This record gives sequence, C-alpha cells and structure tokens, in this order.
Amino acid sequence: MKPRVLILGGDGFIGRHIAFECRAAGWDVLACARRAKALRHMGFEVLQVDLTAATCHEPNFWQNNADRCDYVVNAAGLLTGSEDAFEAVHVVAPQAVYRAFPAARKLLISAVGIDKVNTPFAIWRRKGEVLARVNDVICLRPGLVLGDTSYGGSSLLRALASLPVTPLPGGGAQVMNPIHAQDLAKSVHEMLERGAEHGPQDIGGPENVTQKQMIAVYRAWMGLAPCKSFALPARLARLAGKLGDFMKMGPISTTALAQLDAGVLARGTPPLQTSPRGFTAFLNARPAGTQDLWQARLFLLRPLLRLTLIFMWVLSGLIGLFLPSSHFLPLLAGAPLPDIALIAIARIGGVADLAIALALLRGWRLKLMGWVQISLVGSYTLGLTILAPTLWLLPIGGLLKNLPILLLLIIFLILEEER
Repeated sequence: MKPRVLILGGDGFIGRHIAFECRAAGWDVLACARRAKALRHMGFEVLQVDLTAATCHEPNFWQNNADRCDYVVNAAGLLTGSEDAFEAVHVVAPQAVYRAFPAARKLLISAVGIDKVNTPFAIWRRKGEVLARVNDVICLRPGLVLGDTSYGGSSLLRALASLPVTPLPGGGAQVMNPIHAQDLAKSVHEMLERGAEHGPQDIGGPENVTQKQMIAVYRAWMGLAPCKSFALPARLARLAGKLGDFMKMGPISTTALAQLDAGVLARGTPPLQTSPRGFTAFLNARPAGTQDLWQARLFLLRPLLRLTLIFMWVLSGLIGLFLPSSHFLPLLAGAPLPDIALIAIARIGGVADLAIALALLRGWRLKLMGWVQISLVGSYTLGLTILAPTLWLLPIGGLLKNLPILLLLIIFLILEEER
C-alpha cells in the first residue's frame, strides 16, 4: 500500500505545498482543514474539521475518520485569536492526533524567533513544541517562507515592494534567509521518509538578505525601477499593528511586528539530500507575471477598500437615522406608500447600515458581509426604482452611483478570497 499522510492545516500556504509534494511522491494524502472545498476540487481526500471544535479533541475522532495513517504533519497554527482557540489548535487537537496514531512518524511546523517574544502566538507555539517533544515529533522551525504564490506576510512584503516609496518597519535592517515553500515541503517529505531527530531544528535558505535588500530584489523581479525607502517610525508601526489587530487584517498585526523584531533568521538547516535554494535563485527561476504585479498592488488596497466602505456605511446610516424627513420625502413624491412607512424604512435602513459598518470594522465574516452589502445595495436600488424611478435622472447621479458601488463590492468579495 502507498504511504498515507494526514496533514493538519492542509489548506494553509505551507500545508498546501506539503500536500502537493507528498502526492507527487506517490503518497496518499488526507488533508485536514476548516475550509476543505478548494482542496477537494484539487483532487485531495479531505477531512473537514475545525480544530477548535470539541468533537476533534479526542483520539477516537481521528481514528474513526483518518482510517490508516503512516505519517502526520502538523502545519496548523493561529497568528491571532482567543486563548481558547490558541490552546485548541496548538495543543489540544494535536495531542488527540498524536495519541490516535502512536506508531506514525510525526512532524510539526513551528517558527523561528518564538523564544524571544511573549506574544500569544509565540507562547502557544512553544507549548506545541513541548507537546511535540514528549510525543517524539520532529519539529521544524522555518524562518520566512516564500513561494511562487504568496499569502499573509509574504503578500505584504510584495505589496511594500510595489509602492512608489517603501516604508520599512525597523528600517529594513532585519536579516532573513528565506526558504521556498516547495523546498520546505521537499524537506518535510524527506525527513518523514528517512527519519530525523526530534528536537526543534531551524530550517532556512542558504542566502542571507535584509528586508530592504529583499524589497529591492522583488521590485527588479516585477520589472519596477528602484525606489526610495524610509524607516517607518516605531510608534506608527505599532499603531498600524493595533489597527490591524482590531480590524483583523491578517499580517498587519502587533504579533507580526513582534516576530519581525525578534528575528526571522533560521540558524542552520538539517542535513538533507537536496539543499534548499537561496532567495535570489528561486525568485529568478521564473519571470514575474501580470498576476504577480496585480496582486502586489491590490494587497494594500484591500484594507483601504474596507475602510472606505466603513466610511460610506457610517455616513449612510447616520443620514438614514437623523436626516429630517422634510429633506427626503419630496424626492419620493408620488410613491405608493404613506409618509410614515417611508420614514420607517429610512430609519430601519440607517440601523442596518451602521450594523454593516460595525461588522466590517471588526472583520466579522467578511465574505458573508460582502454578499450582505451587495444584497442591501441591490435592494435599495430596486426598491427606490419602484418607488421613485425619477431618482435615476438626478443631475448629481442619484441611483446611478449604485452601479459602480455594486461593482466595487464585487471586487471586495474577490479580494477577500485569499487562497
């Protein structure tokens, strides 16, 4: 029978690369993920489960759903979240998996720099490593992981490189030795197949570069001229991180800043048959495409788009709640509804608008909120067309403005699909 591997976090940036590498090597792959639809379309056998759910915190769950298991890769992890979520994902669920398959060879993907900071991410990563050590789990600590595609921090790095003037947190002097995600996946496959020592081991590429040098290389790769850069003041960087925490903006977070300050340089690499490539070597192995430049330039527009929509919904909500009826009822003259009904619709709409603004501000189920916004703007447009079709003819645009807003909301939905 083919070797069979269970991958926790199979839909993550690193997890997908490991799944593809193991499948290419002829292994059967069972990819575990909270969102498994994309993996299923990619041809993988999937186990859809949220690691924070109590149902998967017992070994029986994994034994009943994973059937046979020769290898386990734990590539699951949270950058931000509640204490309960951190504990479930980094300790409780992995412990159930390790107990379910005591004879399987296991490997944990951790991270460099977690010994130097006390963010929730670092604290729970360390606890996950302790759990790995007592269960004879191989532990890899990669530094900065890049790829032909990008996600999270690597997308942010490309975005900074695409700006006409580049802000550099910490002045851009941080030294890194990036490893390509495919090279990391090959290393994982080899270490599972051949075996390796169980203590934490750093893994990175052979080329050391600073953040500033990386951005310059990325600009050249994307065909952009060199640009000026400036050191982003620490206070401004922390403010951006706190805003990112509050709005749940992924790599823009205080945790990411703390990890960057602690360092992402992997010191040493385990002995491998195939050595990882250096940053310049793997980046220049293929030309940048239009999609690379588009993604880099759109990445920072994504939070700006959300802030713009929040501004729009707040103003719309306040107008709906507090604008005197004498200002909008004349526009609806001839509508088949009494004035009291029109006023009630305006006030209820104002509450709905403010609720949407709050959901966007807190980053609550953003894809769902994209559809809610499209539905609401569409309903406003249709309802007002029925009540007062002359609103389409207003000199300042009237209902005509809803057409580009609907298109903007569709773009919002597209940008919220990260993987």
